[in-house]
Amino acid sequence: MASTSTPSISDSPTEQECVYETWMNLQRKETIELEQAALEAKNGLKNENQLTQLIEKTVQNFQDYASNRSRLARIDVSPLFAPTSCTPLENSVRWIAGCRPSSLIRFAYVLCGIDIESHLTEFLQGKKLGDLGELTNKQMNMIDALQAKTIREENNLSSRLASLQEDIVDQPFAGKSKNDCENADEALDEHSRHMAGVLKDADELRMNTLKEIVLNILKPLQAVEYLAAAKKLKHCFKIWGQKRDQPRTNN
Repeated sequence: MASTSTPSISDSPTEQECVYETWMNLQRKETIELEQAALEAKNGLKNENQLTQLIEKTVQNFQDYASNRSRLARIDVSPLFAPTSCTPLENSVRWIAGCRPSSLIRFAYVLCGIDIESHLTEFLQGKKLGDLGELTNKQMNMIDALQAKTIREENNLSSRLASLQEDIVDQPFAGKSKNDCENADEALDEHSRHMAGVLKDADELRMNTLKEIVLNILKPLQAVEYLAAAKKLKHCFKIWGQKRDQPRTNN
């Protein structure tokens, strides 16, 4: 007779894993919704007001997820920096537990086919260069200004993170290790609080950058197509990571 065993506590998904899985399921649904909305708009079945409502709903869902992450970070920040729910490939390209905010801007350039050095002439002639279509001079100026501002703030956050990573080998941690790994919970808790603060500020920068792109710079149809493409790219990284991980997990 086959024996049955109850799952151990370690077999149960953590709250962070549940939040992430719920978020990923929502991403898949939103990708379909956004792609459908873009198609309907091109066929005259959706107006700009309807597209704007969809964009705002999508951004709000992102904001809710960021708020959840901030709450979880106050409990235990470490798993958010290298979550087991992400593949090694995904974790290798993360910046402070997520995407680099300036990459959101570069993605807009890519989707519009803008490569300043090789396509400047075509752009100045007003030719359509990518899936999002033509960016106006005003949009380009706004994106350029946003990129400069975002990179400055990224550098500040990177410096804060570097300082925290350096502090981990300073006092009081170094002193603890001299005494056969003396309990360091108090020092580690303080360090985690600072790390959670950096993560919260990084998420805020990601949110502000995304909002500026899809609510203030891109036109509604452009923003819908941008969001759909960004979500599809994230899903692709998940698939690519799983495929690359198969040879290791099958051994």
